Amino acid sequence: MASLQDIRRRIKSVKSIQQITNAMNMVATSRLRQAKEAAVANKPYAEKMAQIVSDVASNVTDFSHPLLETHPGGKCLILVMASDKGLAGAYSSNAIKEAVAQIKDKGNTQLITVGRKVKEYFSNRSYNICSEYTGISERPKYENAKTIAEDIISRFEAGDIEEVYMVYTRFVSAISCVPETVKLLPFSGLAGEEGKIRTEYIYEPDAADVLGYLLPQYLVTTIYAALLQAAASELSSRMNAMSNATDNAQELIAKLDLHYNKVRQAGITREITEIVGGAEALK
Repeated sequence: MASLQDIRRRIKSVKSIQQITNAMNMVATSRLRQAKEAAVANKPYAEKMAQIVSDVASNVTDFSHPLLETHPGGKCLILVMASDKGLAGAYSSNAIKEAVAQIKDKGNTQLITVGRKVKEYFSNRSYNICSEYTGISERPKYENAKTIAEDIISRFEAGDIEEVYMVYTRFVSAISCVPETVKLLPFSGLAGEEGKIRTEYIYEPDAADVLGYLLPQYLVTTIYAALLQAAASELSSRMNAMSNATDNAQELIAKLDLHYNKVRQAGITREITEIVGGAEALK
């Protein structure tokens, strides 16, 4: 049976851990508010950009662009987004599982990783990581998305890549986030649904030139929106994980307090019994 000193030491240790998890919970909660606002504010812009590109594409005929070309026999490139730090529950592991499910041929697949966790996972399993980005998972900037998009475009235009996919975690609410896979390149289905009423634009110099400029911007916007969604998902997962850890620590402290009192009471009872037994022996 553990001594009273051991139990007191254990209670002190659990209380220290509880203070840490509670502090991390408050930090994640504060950052989540900012990340959620950024993701929500960016969503209308990303949707409008997609709509404009679709409308412009519907007014273009016989248009060719490097991002619309197909490269049969090329490799598959997957952009995977996860966290730089741990203590975020199953956030990173769920994103990694989604990415692994998309890898049909390990030898014919290249990876671009965002986040230290996903980079460590795939590098330790000898996957082909062609680019890695760390330190941006919680607070992504537009420049980060632009850098990643330029990297993807240069690899795709080189002709070695047939398709490009993106795996990220979509933020649904503070208690729910869903890993998703989106095809980035080559662009397809830009014209949208047939028969749909579209907004009329006046193009300068012409629709083809405008579309050629918009396609790279559309890719940057899509990646940036995914980075913001992933950041909000990471912080919400960390908030929930730290909240659960704090609650579990409180429950453990209560159990240890009860155990401490039982051991203490047993010790007192044993001492009283020894005293009474000694007194009876002296009679």
